[in-house]
Amino acid sequence: MTIFTRIINGEIPSYRIAEDDFFLAFLDINPLREGHTLVIPKTETDHFFDLDENLLSRILVFAKPIAKAIEKSFRCNRCGLVVVGLEVPHAHLHLIPINGIHDMDFKNPKLKLSPDRFRNIQEMLVANLKM
Repeated sequence: MTIFTRIINGEIPSYRIAEDDFFLAFLDINPLREGHTLVIPKTETDHFFDLDENLLSRILVFAKPIAKAIEKSFRCNRCGLVVVGLEVPHAHLHLIPINGIHDMDFKNPKLKLSPDRFRNIQEMLVANLKM
């Protein structure tokens, strides 16, 4: 069982942004930028492109309003999308507010945010979410 499956099951707390029967979006606890959100399928699949075609196409539709909420909530040129898949063996998308390509460099230091700041970001994104 991956750490993401444990988050889905509520065994590990998270700052949830959106959820449906198939997907969950929550704040990355080691963000590159404030608002950095992970979108995961509830089906535990290691490789992103091993998702069945239905889930593969629907994950982007699920992520779209979250990306729009990120753009509305943070000063950024756009919401970047990254699929890396090395950190956790569970398919996931990174949604990151960016002003340039350097903002998505995973070599950059991760932000250290307080629980209060995470909750503030969560509340902001949920308030701006139109699903």
